[in-house]
This record gives sequence, C-alpha cells and structure tokens, in this order.
Amino acid sequence: MNIVLHNLVGILAGILTSSSLIPQLVKIIKTKKAEDISMPMLLILFVGVGLWVFYGVLGRDWPIIITNSVSLILNLVVLLFSYVYRDRSKKF
Repeated sequence: MNIVLHNLVGILAGILTSSSLIPQLVKIIKTKKAEDISMPMLLILFVGVGLWVFYGVLGRDWPIIITNSVSLILNLVVLLFSYVYRDRSKKF
C-alpha cells in the first residue's frame, strides 16, 4: 500500500476515534447529568487508550501518540464530568 495513503488512513482513523467522545461530553455538560454513563467502560477505555499511547511511544509512531493522547485527555475529561455530575444517591 502507498505509504502516504497508509498514513492518511491511520491519521483519519485516529481523529475519528479520538473525537468519538465529544458528543457524549457535550451532552454531559449541557444536561449536567451522567447517570447513563458506564464508569467501568470509561475506565477500561482510558487504560486501553493509555496503552495505545505507550505503544506509540515504544514505536515512535507520532500519529498513534498524538491521536491517542487527545483521546486520553477527552476520556479523562468525560470521567471527571461523569464523576461531578453523577447521581449521588446511586453507587457506581
């Protein structure tokens, strides 16, 4: 496969997956509610994305490092807002 096409597909995939949590984050901020958010799913996703960043660092693969770092930050923000706006009458 052409290296330019290969890199372009990788970068586009990284941008799309990194931005996938933006609609959820906007909804949490607008409604100030996070009851339907699965905290275990977010924690698993956070660890997985963190491992992708580490993998990218090991391979010096900048598209993986950059896009997954953005995803890691977005995951952290969703986790924080989910904690702030959680229903305090329910347990996780």
